[in-house]
Amino acid sequence: MKLQLEPDVAFGVHPEFGVVAAISDDHPFLDEVLRKHHFRHNSTLDLYVLADGTPHNAAVRTVARASREFQDVGLSVAADPRIVLPPPIPTPEGVPARQALPGQSLTALTGELHELRRSADVADVLEQVLDEHHGVIGDLEEFIDTAATWCDRLDTANGRELGQHLRTIAHHGAFLGDQLVTAQLDLAVMPDVTPEGAPALADVPLLPRYELPSVTHTARARAALAYSPNRRATQSTSPDEAAHSPAAPSSPRRTR
Repeated sequence: MKLQLEPDVAFGVHPEFGVVAAISDDHPFLDEVLRKHHFRHNSTLDLYVLADGTPHNAAVRTVARASREFQDVGLSVAADPRIVLPPPIPTPEGVPARQALPGQSLTALTGELHELRRSADVADVLEQVLDEHHGVIGDLEEFIDTAATWCDRLDTANGRELGQHLRTIAHHGAFLGDQLVTAQLDLAVMPDVTPEGAPALADVPLLPRYELPSVTHTARARAALAYSPNRRATQSTSPDEAAHSPAAPSSPRRTR
């Protein structure tokens, strides 16, 4: 497709330098904004490039932020859709690389729910979350497992302990997936449809979720209620009885 008008800024993908930017004229504002978002001009290519090793997600966010800033002042921006395609996930030698497919974000899927009326349609959206190949639940489990393996590479006791903790979290994620599959199957067979006069989903307040206290707060609560040899116990007896009662033995444990 040939553009009728040349954009002020264009973002694309270079086979060697990754995400790059080009400008239509040598305007100081264009150069200033691109440099602000970590692009540097390559005089040989006459293109703006990001630093070597910039993570893919960081590059996509950089393009989005720079594009928004250009558009806010009325400049036109063009971007190659291939920018959002993630690179293949590294695999051991001899194992075919797994191509990461761009899936819809949870934000997009949540927004889709606001337009649906049939239970079966909600089940279809939930099925995208549970998709075996590029659903968010499977991707989350793989991400956590990979993070656990990264911790193992530290080759320290703390690293191994954290890796094991992450794998436990991955098991919880798998359990969550099983529960969502059950809900998805139930929705798929429900013939229910929201009535025409039902309020918009955005107008219905979400029920508050029960929040478990954090480990830190729980530990503090237990410590506050536990016996301390340095703290005077609450007197439930009379002063005369307290005077004749034996003193509590000191704790044999040392504290740091």
